[in-house]
Amino acid sequence: MRFKKHCILYCLSMLLGFLVSAQSKTLSESKRLANGKKVYSMYCLACHQADGNGVPRLNPPLAGTDYVTGSKTRLIDIVLYGLTEPLEINDEVYNNPMASHAFLSDQQVADVLSYIRNSFGNKAGMIAATEVKKQRNRQPKK
Repeated sequence: MRFKKHCILYCLSMLLGFLVSAQSKTLSESKRLANGKKVYSMYCLACHQADGNGVPRLNPPLAGTDYVTGSKTRLIDIVLYGLTEPLEINDEVYNNPMASHAFLSDQQVADVLSYIRNSFGNKAGMIAATEVKKQRNRQPKK
């Protein structure tokens, strides 16, 4: 009987630890998304708009495009190194250059990209600051 009580207590403590860990992860993701929204409001909103739909033929949409939900490294490179060549998204060409935002910290880039990848109807994975750091330390694609 005593062994059974210990097993039950052990299982309950493991479950509680798992729940606290999961809640902590969710809170930290929520905080990162909130921080990302702040960075977006400061540096991205003017061109990509509050709804993420951009400006036709000038600034591309961030909603519903694989440039946002697809390759993380391509998206990180665009933020770090800017973009000067025309970009075709959803059969529309966008010509307005995007300046480099390499002045943002790795965490700020990760947070804003995670926010974009999970806003405007997008559902994609979070981006870690370590992924941004790795791309920052590589030579940009020419």
